[in-house]
Amino acid sequence: MAPLEGTRPPRPGAVICDLDGTLVDTVPTRIDAWLRTFAEFGIDAERDHVASLIGSDGKWLAGQVAERTGRELAPDRAESIDQRAGEIYSELNTDPRPLPGVPEFLAALGETRLAWAIATSSRPDQVRASVTALGLDPWPTVVDGLAVEQAKPEPDLLFAAAARLEVPPATCWCVGDSRWDVLAASAAGMAPIAVATGASSATELGQFGATTVVERLDQLIPYLA
Repeated sequence: MAPLEGTRPPRPGAVICDLDGTLVDTVPTRIDAWLRTFAEFGIDAERDHVASLIGSDGKWLAGQVAERTGRELAPDRAESIDQRAGEIYSELNTDPRPLPGVPEFLAALGETRLAWAIATSSRPDQVRASVTALGLDPWPTVVDGLAVEQAKPEPDLLFAAAARLEVPPATCWCVGDSRWDVLAASAAGMAPIAVATGASSATELGQFGATTVVERLDQLIPYLA
């Protein structure tokens, strides 16, 4: 199976994967959690706008939505909104499922013995149910949003994941479903690989800078070795 769009990716020295919308089908749940949170805090939010921000740093996301209504959030207010969104998400995220092609891709990573990690902007208490749904043993390396001051689209989270894996960032694939993954990957000097299973289309992901875009992760298996 060939890439949907873009060029043949280089063989990776390690693979860093996003979680929501890349490995598990949780993007609609994320959107619902954010919309409920903004309603609680009296901030008008549009579903399409929130959808376009999924995958970015939660405090930054809150600020972007508030700014669109002419409001500026103080850091502690943005923190409260982000924390509440995580709480609501955890309540809603009762049955996450791996996306099509994910089990095959993760099995191939194991067979090739490539180092890999999950790098997610989410808080740690929001991660367990989704990672558990992947059915992995042993538990994978997970770097969450609390590991850095600024999560995606800043590259800090990806640098932290590469450091955990003890690999040079330039040898890594960064695999994600959103523009924020692509932007973070480019800023980190990693190969920006995108999968069109989240809120962004394949065309949009290419426009944001993804060098390779696939419809499902198992399309990447031929390029792992």
